[in-house]
Amino acid sequence: MAGQIGSPKVALLGLTRQELSDLLSSWGYSKYYSGKVWSALYRQQLSRIEAIPGLRSDLQDRLSKRTIMKLLTPVTVVTSDDGQTKKILYRLRDGKTIETVIMGYRDRITLCVSTQVGCAIGCVFCATGQMGFERNLTPGEIVAQVQEAGRVEGKERLAVRNIVFMGMGEPMHNFESTMTAIEIITDDSGLAIGPRHITISTIGLPNEIRKFADTKMPVNLAVSLHAANDKDRSALVPINNRWPLDLVIEACYYYQEKTRRRIFFEWALIAGVNDTAKNAHEVGQLLSKMDAHVNLIPLNLTIGFDGQPANRKSASLFQQILREYGLPSTVRQRKGIDINAGCGQLRVN
Repeated sequence: MAGQIGSPKVALLGLTRQELSDLLSSWGYSKYYSGKVWSALYRQQLSRIEAIPGLRSDLQDRLSKRTIMKLLTPVTVVTSDDGQTKKILYRLRDGKTIETVIMGYRDRITLCVSTQVGCAIGCVFCATGQMGFERNLTPGEIVAQVQEAGRVEGKERLAVRNIVFMGMGEPMHNFESTMTAIEIITDDSGLAIGPRHITISTIGLPNEIRKFADTKMPVNLAVSLHAANDKDRSALVPINNRWPLDLVIEACYYYQEKTRRRIFFEWALIAGVNDTAKNAHEVGQLLSKMDAHVNLIPLNLTIGFDGQPANRKSASLFQQILREYGLPSTVRQRKGIDINAGCGQLRVN
C-alpha cells in the first residue's frame, strides 16, 4: 500500500477504495467503516480524521496513529489579471514544493496537476525541465491536488470537469503512481471524474505508451512532439536521442491499435524554429495515417530559453497546411501567462 515519503504512516488519499477496505479489514473492521472513511475523504471532502462522523472511538484512534489525511499545504495562490486562472504553490510534508493550476473557462473548470517535483526530461524551453528532477509524487500527493483545489477556491468541493496531467513532471516517468491516482480520481463512489475528461501528457516514452495502451484505460493521451524529424527534435527534446521519433510513432500506432482512441499531439510553436511551412508539411507527412489531433501552442516564455512565440499568421498557415493532410488542429487558448501558469512555465523557485 502507498505510504507517505518520510513517514511510516499510510496516506489515506493514496489508497484505492479496495486498498482502504483491505487496510481496515486487516484491523478487524467491516466494509461499513471503510465506506464511511471513503465517503469522508471524497464526498464530504474532510481533511481531519477527528471530523469523520460515525466512527468508533477505537477506529478513530487507530486511524489517527497509523494514517494521515493532509499531504500538502497551500503556500501561495496567485491569480491572473482576468481572474480565470489561479496558480497554487503547495508545500509537501517533506518540505518540497509543487505547483498546480486551476483554469476557468466559460463552461468548465480544468485542473492542471503535477506528478513529480521537477522533471528529468530537460526540454530546453520548459521551466520545469530547467529546474531538474527531485522526486516522484506519491499517488496521494497527486490526488490531494484535486481534493485541495476546492479549499483554495473557498468551496467545500470544486466542480472540476477536466484534469490534465500537464503540470510539473513527466507522468509516464511516474507511471504506477499516476495510474493509481487516476483509479482513485475516477472511482464513481469518490471524486467520480470521468476518465474521458482526463488527459495524460507525455514527451513520448515508447515503453510506457505501450504499457498505458495495455491498461485500456479510456483516458486521453497527448504526446509532446514539437519537431517532426530527429535532428530538430533532439535539439528541443534531448531525450529524443534515446527514444527517436520512429520508436515514438510505432508506440502511438500500437496505442491506437489497442484502444481505437485518437491521440493529441502537442506542438509548441516557436518563431523561426518550428513554425514554418516546411515544419507543417513534415507534421502532415508524419501523422497523416494516424487518428490524430494537433494542438498548436504558441511558446510560453521562460527565463532559461530565449525563443519567442510564433505569431498568428504563422499559426494560421500551419493549420492550413495540416488541413491539406486531413489533420484537425487547434491553436490552444493561452491562459495564465501573466502569472507564469502556462504550459512549460511551472517552476519552483
